Amino acid sequence: MDKVEEILTRGVDKIYPTSKELEKTLRSGKKLKLYQGFDPTGTRLHIGHMVGFRKLRQWQDLGHHVIFLIGDGTGQAGDPSGKLTARDKFMTREELRDNAKEYVMQAKKIVRFEGNNPVEILYNGDWLNKLNLQDILEIAGNFSLQQLSERDLFQERIKKEETVNLREFLYPLLQGYDSVAMDVDLEIGGTDQTFNMLAGRTLMKQMKNKDKFVMTTPLLTDNEGKKIGKTEGNVIGLTDEPSELFGEIMALGDDVIVKGLEYLTDVPMDEIKNIENEIQNGKNPIEYKKKLAFEVVKQLNDEVLANSAQKNFGKIFGGGENPEDIKIEIVTAGTASHVLFQTNLASSKSEAKRLIEQGGVSLNDKKITNPDMKIEEGILKKGKREFRKIIIKK
Repeated sequence: MDKVEEILTRGVDKIYPTSKELEKTLRSGKKLKLYQGFDPTGTRLHIGHMVGFRKLRQWQDLGHHVIFLIGDGTGQAGDPSGKLTARDKFMTREELRDNAKEYVMQAKKIVRFEGNNPVEILYNGDWLNKLNLQDILEIAGNFSLQQLSERDLFQERIKKEETVNLREFLYPLLQGYDSVAMDVDLEIGGTDQTFNMLAGRTLMKQMKNKDKFVMTTPLLTDNEGKKIGKTEGNVIGLTDEPSELFGEIMALGDDVIVKGLEYLTDVPMDEIKNIENEIQNGKNPIEYKKKLAFEVVKQLNDEVLANSAQKNFGKIFGGGENPEDIKIEIVTAGTASHVLFQTNLASSKSEAKRLIEQGGVSLNDKKITNPDMKIEEGILKKGKREFRKIIIKK
């Protein structure tokens, strides 16, 4: 796999209009201007963001002009993508700009903002906040009500009699105008951003008579199929302490191993294919999940800290007579009875208390006698057959 093939296929869901057209452009030697936008509605980036960051880094390494766009303008409208209910709060430009500082600091773990071919940082509030009435009417005139209202997300809300805020309804137009303002050749974003990015493709054609490529990247999901991110409340942060990060990745379902290795690491694709075949043929996947955790921690920190995190995980959860495939649970700090209930080892806190008082619960082979004892990380055991690997969410 050469660099062009890799950039078009690895960690890529779809390319609009076609992958062949984009490949032809790249093979011609043309350097593209491209971007990915991020609305800084929080301060904490997560491993789901890594998929896009790594793709930006690939384009950067091939010498293309990469823009890291801070959505301090679009963020004021509120992106409805992935949200089944309307927002109850909208952020100010000042709040968004303040959060953006954290975004840039964390993104530096993967993309280069200095040195050779640095990624450019732009803020879309610089042009969106200057639009006048005539500008907005001209942008809106390129879309019909039917085009915008047919969005699957809005249809789901309408069926459930949930509000579709007009502010969110106009969001795709604002994001779409970013492409026009920057005159880009390509936009990158997760599959949940497809509608917004295609709106930009429409505006580029109508307002600049130019075709814009769109590259969608797959979403990283947890073992319940939920996107890893702030909206779902299952954030695995880029700045999480290495040992915690290692454990959080180990807590993901086995189905994340192959796609995680593809999206989040530099492990060669032929090696990943062999790993996929071995898992499908019944090989215990635990070592491959450890490889994924190690590679991610190494990339976001360094190899020394990755080795230390792996050893720490082994000290807490390795050895003994416990089975290798124990379910990992990330829990909030709490008492023994509370954690038993959180991990479904007890149907209620009263049942958890009864189990403990009967001597049927242990942590790291030490019997728990007090239901109010604070739980530490380790192997939680109920009876003789039920185990959980406990990781305390910091």
